[in-house]
Amino acid sequence: MKIFSVNFLRPAILFSTMVFIFAFSTHQKVYSRLWHEPLDVVIYPINGDSTKETQHYISTLTNDSFAEIDDWIAKEASRHGLAQSQPLRTVLGKPAKSVPPLLPQEQGFAKVLWWGLKLRYWVFRNTPDDHSNLRRIRVFVSYHQGRNDLPHSVGLQKGLIGVVHAFSLPQQTAQNNIVIAHEILHTVGAIDKYSQAGTPIFPHGYANPERQPLFPQRYAEIMAGEVPTSTYTSHMATSLKSTRINDITAREIAWIK
Repeated sequence: MKIFSVNFLRPAILFSTMVFIFAFSTHQKVYSRLWHEPLDVVIYPINGDSTKETQHYISTLTNDSFAEIDDWIAKEASRHGLAQSQPLRTVLGKPAKSVPPLLPQEQGFAKVLWWGLKLRYWVFRNTPDDHSNLRRIRVFVSYHQGRNDLPHSVGLQKGLIGVVHAFSLPQQTAQNNIVIAHEILHTVGAIDKYSQAGTPIFPHGYANPERQPLFPQRYAEIMAGEVPTSTYTSHMATSLKSTRINDITAREIAWIK
């Protein structure tokens, strides 16, 4: 009888947890996309490679390090006619003392589901839930020194959680903010718009798909991240100033109908 109870209890607890997460996440999804007031974004830096250089870089970060994200979002929102003049309010949070679980390379359903549960538990341990979570996007930025093979960054709409892997180099701060903004937009419903090769998909991944002549494009669509120069070539955006939110992405995040 004991064995039966234990065997029954574990899946029951897991099922109950998943039901609660689904219900709360659904409420978050609706509430976070109303755009009646600013969404709070908290950036939690992480020393991802445990180096002194990265720790020094993190020590130089302030709210101003991410102010261009709020400014850029506000300009894009105005361009799309959103009534809310300040969609985001981004601040620097306390550094997290551990690294989040990595997204599995083999992304089967069961593995991704298990990773999602582990990530939520890790987030809870590092930043306990409270009433503000309905409008608070938590972005954990794991900084590294000069690696070219950074793990994949992710943004989860269910939970309003972002995990960004970025460079702890001053010259990379502007591009880091592109990735952070990209993952923030994932948390409110935006979808990636690049191919498996990393090139922008036409027309969804083009900032101005109706431009004549089509090439070269002047800006990168934020969910594609690169400026198309021909059907098969593109280059990385250098800062948020060289990116745009197109109408397709604006619809996905409920800025326009």
